[in-house]
Amino acid sequence: MLADRMNIFIFTKQDEDSLSKKEIVIEAMQHEGFKVVEQSEDANIIISIGNDGTFLQAVRKTNFRQDCLYAGIYSEGRQAMYCDFHYNNLHEMVLAIRKADIEVRRYPLIEASIDNQQTFYCLNEFSIRSNIIRTFVVDVIIDDKLFETFLGDGLIISTPTGSTAYNKSVRGAVVDPFLPCFQVTELASVNNNTYRTLGSPFILSGDRKLRLHVHQDGNDFPSVAMDNEAIGVRRVVDVEIGLSDKVIKTVKLKHNSFWEKVQRIYL
Repeated sequence: MLADRMNIFIFTKQDEDSLSKKEIVIEAMQHEGFKVVEQSEDANIIISIGNDGTFLQAVRKTNFRQDCLYAGIYSEGRQAMYCDFHYNNLHEMVLAIRKADIEVRRYPLIEASIDNQQTFYCLNEFSIRSNIIRTFVVDVIIDDKLFETFLGDGLIISTPTGSTAYNKSVRGAVVDPFLPCFQVTELASVNNNTYRTLGSPFILSGDRKLRLHVHQDGNDFPSVAMDNEAIGVRRVVDVEIGLSDKVIKTVKLKHNSFWEKVQRIYL
């Protein structure tokens, strides 16, 4: 039961204001009988304080734990996509857990492997972009068959929940997280007699495998990012991407679905 989960790890930024808020949250949690632990490995609930970016960092820095729940507290402004609870109403979160008045939301992850050496997980998106003021060329291969050869600034591969982030800002589709899939969206593609792409975002089933082959033409040091964190890789030739078997379990309030959040934030 969720009420049996009593060990809490709190993740936040290290600035003075965030650390001050963290101390208040710790005091509130301890007052309600929760144990606040120093190491994330000892927790069965991981709480982030801040915004969606902080939540993404909390998930990544705690290694995408499969055996615990994540909860997001937004400390200013309106509710975000990953943060259901407000810093000024911590009692709501405590009461929700105590009364089991919460639901567990399962968010899919995508898995990206770079040159068969490093594997990364993404809750929002994987992005690959030219690192210099020049376009680069990428073969887009679906299930081992060449689909298109892309010339442009870059590509974004997003999860359904990540579809509302960077992907949406470049006119990608917003995708229901109940659908096991991932989306490919172009950044400033160039279409001419030599290079031709679909020219619109497209959605792949979770059973599909995507491979991006970077042409080694002098612009083969692209910028690679997982969610909101750049990855320090020097040369990239092949990136294999697919929907992971792993999911992130998050705490949500009832009557606060993904689409209710989309409506509240964007409409």
